[in-house]
Amino acid sequence: MTKDTKLMSGIILLSIPTIMFGGNFLLGLLSGNYPEMELTEFQKSMFRAGHGHAGVLVILALIAQFLSDHAKLTNRWKWIVRGGFPMASILVSGGFFAAAGGQELTAPNSFIAVLYIGILVLTISLIALGIGLIRSK
Repeated sequence: MTKDTKLMSGIILLSIPTIMFGGNFLLGLLSGNYPEMELTEFQKSMFRAGHGHAGVLVILALIAQFLSDHAKLTNRWKWIVRGGFPMASILVSGGFFAAAGGQELTAPNSFIAVLYIGILVLTISLIALGIGLIRSK
């Protein structure tokens, strides 16, 4: 394992307690423990999606760190990939949460753009890593 992989994996692992705390809060919210928070079904669905995507994309970000060690990429592109995956996790999940913020929403607000930016970052990272791995034969 390279020094860069250790650094990025350590940083990513430190983010997991925030996902765990968010899951605990979400469970309480969906169980009715916060009656003062009147959320629409749309908002609850968006919060579930944000939490689920955070967990899955953080796991993908960890895997990408190890795959980056074997990809034939320039140092600059390796760091774009290494940072892109965790950044996408933040942007995609944050986009779900931000797009559902507000009173009595039944459709996404303008912060849905954050989600789409995250999708773009994830796509660039996936394509770059995939090409780098294919080139490394």
